[in-house]
Amino acid sequence: MTAAMKARDSVKVDTLRGALSAFTNELVAKGKKPTEEIDDKDAVTVLKRLAKQRKEAAESYEKGGRAELAEKEKTELKIIEEYLPQMASREDVEKVVRAKLSGVDVADKAAAGKLVGAVMKEFAGTADGTMVKEVIDQLMK
Repeated sequence: MTAAMKARDSVKVDTLRGALSAFTNELVAKGKKPTEEIDDKDAVTVLKRLAKQRKEAAESYEKGGRAELAEKEKTELKIIEEYLPQMASREDVEKVVRAKLSGVDVADKAAAGKLVGAVMKEFAGTADGTMVKEVIDQLMK
């Protein structure tokens, strides 16, 4: 935050201030004092929530013909993603899905849902749920 302030990067400063505010809100929601330190797991959860909000907002602005606002949201998304752990690649997800697909009835939609859950559990939050679902749908055809 200090480096962004010194560089007069107002977008980054505003984004980081918003993240700090979200961390404080998360602490209060969990019944802790706002001055306590947030643990890493909760911090990643909050950052993922903020990233998802930025993605959805950018899509909405693009559909509404507001390219300048969509671009601002995308810029904020890039800043937030800098602080998120590295996400699993599509190839890694495909390997795990192929390994877990053996013995699964490809026509069963409930099995596909269970498979999504199993793959997400294996990646422990480092895989995008949408991408996992797309890979499973593609491989089950």
